[in-house]
Amino acid sequence: MNALQIFLPCAAGVEGFLADEVRAITGVGPEDVLTGRGGVLVRAMWRDALLLNLHSRLAQRVLVELSFTEYRNENDLYRAASEVAWEIWFSPKETFKIEVTAQHSPLTSLNFAALRVKDAIADRFRAKRNGVRPSVETHHPDVRVHMHLTTDSCTLYIDTTGEALFKRGWREDKGDAPLKETLAAAMIAATGWNPHGPNPQSLYDPCCGSGTVVIEAAQIARKIPAGILRRFAFEKLVPFQKHVWEAMLDEAEAQILDESPVPIYGSDVSHRMVDFAQRNAERAGVGQTVQLRGGDALQRMPPCEQPGVMLLNPPYGERIAAAGSAGRNAAERMGVVERAGRETAQTEDGVDFFDQLAAHWKKHYSGWQAWLLTPDLKLPGKMRLKETRRTPMWNGPIECRLFRFDLIKGAVKPRKDESAQRPSDEG
Repeated sequence: MNALQIFLPCAAGVEGFLADEVRAITGVGPEDVLTGRGGVLVRAMWRDALLLNLHSRLAQRVLVELSFTEYRNENDLYRAASEVAWEIWFSPKETFKIEVTAQHSPLTSLNFAALRVKDAIADRFRAKRNGVRPSVETHHPDVRVHMHLTTDSCTLYIDTTGEALFKRGWREDKGDAPLKETLAAAMIAATGWNPHGPNPQSLYDPCCGSGTVVIEAAQIARKIPAGILRRFAFEKLVPFQKHVWEAMLDEAEAQILDESPVPIYGSDVSHRMVDFAQRNAERAGVGQTVQLRGGDALQRMPPCEQPGVMLLNPPYGERIAAAGSAGRNAAERMGVVERAGRETAQTEDGVDFFDQLAAHWKKHYSGWQAWLLTPDLKLPGKMRLKETRRTPMWNGPIECRLFRFDLIKGAVKPRKDESAQRPSDEG
């Protein structure tokens, strides 16, 4: 196939990291990668589309652009879809579905817009294949056609991915509102943690939940492809060649390391969650790579002598009660245990927990670099720590920040209403 325009949507705030990942996976030059809001566009080959599905940890999907036109009404959409050579991508045997997204589209019904594109595809197949057309399947289609509408433009894509890329194929055990694998990978990318670099550091998640962060980190350390356990929509498309794909899988598997260059640790106050994390790690092929144990985040000591990188999506809302004794007491006093969820923005109910977490870090984690993802943009002030970096990220529809703290031994600085005799913050 000739060069393709491939679009990889991603969470807001991840675009730059994804662009770097795309260049690393495909080897294309910077002139072939365009970073936009909500995704990355790359000029590459069909083989690269397969590689991106297999290896990308940050993209949500891998979409091949087939048409870009201006439109005013639904008839323009029909005409645009009619001009696409759908028959070189799939056959009448495959079922298909139209997915529509829109930004400020003037059309009154996106469902009707999708219907017109569906009709155009069906009519084109009838004309090209002696009256035979593929069937529509809305729940589990073989082929997904994505249409994106703006105020005046329509872009049509064919989806090479199928189920979203965050579904790696290993997660069966999960807690409440688990972190998506793509977001965990974005957190790791933002820290710059590189287990294969000149000065590799250990990684530790003290609130690991069902293990998403540590499993992603372990697969990165072992060079296990993100999509090695799953199937993809491209396997049912016309350009797919099974022997080519199997050779790519063989090449990827040959690169997998038997051991991680650095230790990777996780702990959680809930032993049930630790069990979930262990089972997930085993399915992901890293059961012997991650070192998991139970323990209160406010009491657990560093898992190794050399300072490393701490990376966590800390509990808030109802999970504060499960994070440790201080959090439980604070949550119960505020009455938030039953009504608040993990994706509720952090409020004063967590002050005691985060106060004590910061003090614990300052006392016992000197030299560590701590990265903390939270929707509470004022959390550093509540922890009385000064962040050295803040990276915007979105957890679904929730705006968050990934804060970096360089931990130096010493007491946290006092609040304004506390005694001036307290030691000052040293880091």
